[in-house]
Amino acid sequence: MAEERIVETPTTHTTVIERRGGGGAMIAVVLLIAVLIGGFYLFSRQGAQNNKDAAITSAAKSVGGAADKAGDAVEKSTQ
Repeated sequence: MAEERIVETPTTHTTVIERRGGGGAMIAVVLLIAVLIGGFYLFSRQGAQNNKDAAITSAAKSVGGAADKAGDAVEKSTQ
């Protein structure tokens, strides 16, 4: 928003002084920083979730392998 101030002097000319605010640029910088921090937070959480899912999958495969071995052992003992 521009603010104008007219100053008249005893001579025959008029001076117009315009003042422009720089608040819009500051708000844009703050918003950009907030978006960058939010993006970093979301991506780091997604990576942690992926690691957790991989650990659960690995554990499930391990339990499945142990169950297969136990099943084979039971099958051999009943024959």
